[in-house]
Amino acid sequence: MSGTTTAASALRRRATGAGANRWVVLVVLCASLLLVAVDATVLHVAVPAVTEDLRPGAMELLWIVDAYPLVCASLLILFGTLGDRVGRRRVLLLGYTLFGLASGLAALADNGAVLIAARALLGVGGAMIMPATLSILRQVFPERRERALAIGIWSAVAAVGAAVGPLLGGFLLEHFWWGSVFLVNIPLMLVSLPVGRLLLPESKGDGSGPWDLLGALMAAGGLFAVVLGVKRLGGAETAGSVWTVLPLLAGGALLAAFVRRQRRRTHPLVDLHMFARPAFSTSVGCIVLAMLALVGLQLIAAQYLQLVLGLSPLETGLRLLPLTFAAMGAGLAGARMLRRFGPRRMVSAGFCLTAAAVVLLTAMGGHDNWPLLLAGFVLLGFGLETTLFGAYESMLSDAPPDRAGGAAAIGETSYQLGAGIGIALLGSVMNAAYAPGLSGVPGVPASATAAASHSLGEAYEVAAQLGGPAGVALRHAARHSFVHGLHVTLLVSAGLLLLGAVMALRLPRVMSCEAGTEQPVPAVPAPAAPAGKGPAPDLPSPRGATAPRIDELKV
Repeated sequence: MSGTTTAASALRRRATGAGANRWVVLVVLCASLLLVAVDATVLHVAVPAVTEDLRPGAMELLWIVDAYPLVCASLLILFGTLGDRVGRRRVLLLGYTLFGLASGLAALADNGAVLIAARALLGVGGAMIMPATLSILRQVFPERRERALAIGIWSAVAAVGAAVGPLLGGFLLEHFWWGSVFLVNIPLMLVSLPVGRLLLPESKGDGSGPWDLLGALMAAGGLFAVVLGVKRLGGAETAGSVWTVLPLLAGGALLAAFVRRQRRRTHPLVDLHMFARPAFSTSVGCIVLAMLALVGLQLIAAQYLQLVLGLSPLETGLRLLPLTFAAMGAGLAGARMLRRFGPRRMVSAGFCLTAAAVVLLTAMGGHDNWPLLLAGFVLLGFGLETTLFGAYESMLSDAPPDRAGGAAAIGETSYQLGAGIGIALLGSVMNAAYAPGLSGVPGVPASATAAASHSLGEAYEVAAQLGGPAGVALRHAARHSFVHGLHVTLLVSAGLLLLGAVMALRLPRVMSCEAGTEQPVPAVPAPAAPAGKGPAPDLPSPRGATAPRIDELKV
């Protein structure tokens, strides 16, 4: 059996065209991920410089920041399924080109409108790159054991990108103008395009039936509206605001119509039958819950470190680095853990470990306790990466091979939606727990209390304007209320994580390709070699002989 399995694995690797170069292909794909991950966060530190130079209005500034993630999230399904139809490498290379051109346009923008358009084009390029890279990774590593290792490396690179973005942006702003945070993309694109064209294999789905353009546009419009509404909720908009309710209702209606259309079509854009598979649907739910519970905490933790403990932005970034390093370690160890423990125990344990870290962090108070923060952030990063690694790998390994782009897009969309909902939900919990603590502060008028209840930063500004004993009392009350709200938010997040641990019990107990379980490739008769001409050439493997799937991770 071992000889058969080894021969089957070698045959599959030759059939994919990866051969000895598959690890070089992984490097190219990881460079693509690094580029997109860095660009998602690099602008955050440049916002003050952009504001000073371009003088955008409040709404323009909001769209400068949000245009990239909004457009990227809404187009993932469109370009993921298009790659299945016309070729994943083709879509990826087009995404590289558009990303480079949009980066140049953003760097040279002289007003807010041009910068918004450039950021939107960057989102289009990112939506082309993300699902295509995952699909190609699935093809290049058809054997699940090797693919799990590739996913771990991929995940570690994603963690690096999330941390490098603000640090790289801060370094460039110290030496150059704000446009340099975009220009750094262009050299990477100039290298990735020819290397990708030379090394990356082309792959498609089965190509049966016409591509559902109308369905793709319905999915894009629905996702754009839903993500916009969720972001407005997370940005302190009231739940009853017309500009919050309308996008949510319109997006929900479009997505409902999209689902109904896909169920009726002979050749659907997204195979909804994938959700009938317990491993696939459970993994998607785990991704949403993990991001829902965690992403909002990252923003709140940054506020705690800067506004409560008084750390500088650079010191805050350094305090959060252990989380990134722990996530990298979990990504590199993920393949081994998945083989040893299986998806069910790995994802459930990751949820429990992350919940334990969140509960540990409830011991944070008004004074710096760096050993506690170090331990909490290390456990948080390792647990989160373990959860997402196992969930992504299980989801994409359970999806049909010819739906690789669509499955990758669903995973990415779940990640983005979970993150957006998490910011809105945990932000609302935080505000509900924070605001009551500011009522009845001696010497503080009601108007000042109302303004201070929006956020801790605004409370500090109001306290500075009041001055005297009233200002000191307001500042102290706001600080205390923020810490109390942080504790409540952490406990709510821990509850969501434990719910995820229970949900993960529906995942498979073991990897399907562990020793003795991998299906051998059916024997293919080889033509006899002519006398004296050496062995017969290798034959491609039969259709459907390849094994499971892939993943990606954004810590």
